[in-house]
Parts: sequence; structure tokens; C-alpha cells
Amino acid sequence: MMNNETSTLHNRLALFRAEAGLSRKELAEQVGVNPQTIGFLERGQYGPSLELGLKLARVFGVSVETLFSLEAFTPLAASLAAPRLMEGGR
Repeated sequence: MMNNETSTLHNRLALFRAEAGLSRKELAEQVGVNPQTIGFLERGQYGPSLELGLKLARVFGVSVETLFSLEAFTPLAASLAAPRLMEGGR
């Protein structure tokens, strides 16, 4: 059931782009959009079409759900720290 609240689409696009060593322009060329579109996506000011979301996921070799979510992602530092805490802080 859909609710009428405005939802925010969260993404890890900037993280994956930086890890891949791609500029906004390079990524935009790979998926056929303007570099400004990549900036808008990274800032959460624009939600991608299904087609664009799939193209972006394909560039990075991940699922769409790895890049985009309706819920906020766990911060990367917390994700990396969690296994260490479970191991007793080693």
C-alpha cells in the first residue's frame, strides 16, 4: 500500500563513483546523461528513471538496491566498525 508522504531516495552514487575513480563527466558519458544530472542525483535533488538506475548499477557491477534505497544507508564508518566491535575491538 502506498502512502502519500513524500519519500526521499537515498543513494551511494558519489561513494561508488569516487571508488571507481570516475569524474561526473565520465560517469555521465557511460550512462548517456548530462554531468549535471549525476550531480543532482548525488545530492538527492533528482530521482533516476528505472532505466538510468539500472544503467548506473551496471557501470559499478552492483544491484540497484546497492546504489539506491528508500531508507537511509548505514554510514560507511559504522558499517566498517561493526565487525570490529563484534570481534572484541581488535
